[in-house]
Amino acid sequence: MIIVLQEQATERDVDAIVGIVREAGLDANVSFGLSRTVIGVIGDPRYLNVARLKEVPSVDRVISITHPYKLADRKERPGTSTVTVGDVTFGGPELVMIAGPCAVESEEQLLSAADYVRKAGAKVLRGGAFKPRTSPYSFQGLGEPGLRILAKARAATGLLIATEVVGEQEVPQVAEYADIIQIGARNMQNFRLLETVGRTGKPVILKRGFGNTVEETLLSAEYVLSQDNKNVILCERGIRTFENYTRNTLDIMSVPTFKCHSHLPVIVDPSHSTGRRELVVYAARAAVAVGADGLLVETHPNPETAQSDGYQAVLPDQFADLMIQVERIARAVGRTFGITVDEAAPGHAG
Repeated sequence: MIIVLQEQATERDVDAIVGIVREAGLDANVSFGLSRTVIGVIGDPRYLNVARLKEVPSVDRVISITHPYKLADRKERPGTSTVTVGDVTFGGPELVMIAGPCAVESEEQLLSAADYVRKAGAKVLRGGAFKPRTSPYSFQGLGEPGLRILAKARAATGLLIATEVVGEQEVPQVAEYADIIQIGARNMQNFRLLETVGRTGKPVILKRGFGNTVEETLLSAEYVLSQDNKNVILCERGIRTFENYTRNTLDIMSVPTFKCHSHLPVIVDPSHSTGRRELVVYAARAAVAVGADGLLVETHPNPETAQSDGYQAVLPDQFADLMIQVERIARAVGRTFGITVDEAAPGHAG
């Protein structure tokens, strides 16, 4: 339920309405617009006396909404929210590139990747210190030493750091080092983890699970948002279908669908969507064309030696070429990219 106040509503009016909502055992999220204030009711509105609300002079209208997610709903907050981390803003006019290896393997590997992705124009470095793997015998990440390597790469290049958290016990440790915390597809419905990450106040990249709907993804985002953390970035990374040529199937229409139903910024992971190095650039181009606010790309200095997902990591020169192609499409659809084609040239990437 959404309560829209009249333009002349005062702070005292807002407090009175919030009081009515909380008397019913519900919570209220107040959004102050340029001319009007909107109050979103969190919880089951059946317990709220709507007639009493409508009698409050400062209430313009009460709107019932059918979506089970309240805080992520575009009806509550028209337009696109922005998530700002340092000098990078997701959801604004600039397309944001997050790039790096799947896993942090060594200082040499990560610093090499950080150097060439920065020179090519990326703003955020990705790299997993903790890796959730299907097999218990696969490389699980370096843990805290990997986080320290990420911090060293940030100090050397100025790139922001995005890295995944796997379990609740690791959240304080990851939050200490990371600029952005990633929730992977396997943990999208780990609700206690979502709440714990939400309480850190850190920006969160929430990946859609490979077997989850758009609505289920938005409800998972609701767990983070409900912890008074508005800095959520949705990530489409492909869903599992009967097709087995690609690792997953990129649900390209999920980007405009998310944007139709939610105000949260949306990025796309073309690496997990395809699982094939030669297809990543095509998926990236499609994502930008359809309106994604950013990309999350895997790249490795030497994919043949990668301990995780080397087959989908683009080479340094391929990454530089991808940046050129993405910049052209971003410009064509009215987005900026923070680089020019000349800056992204392969020679510039080293």
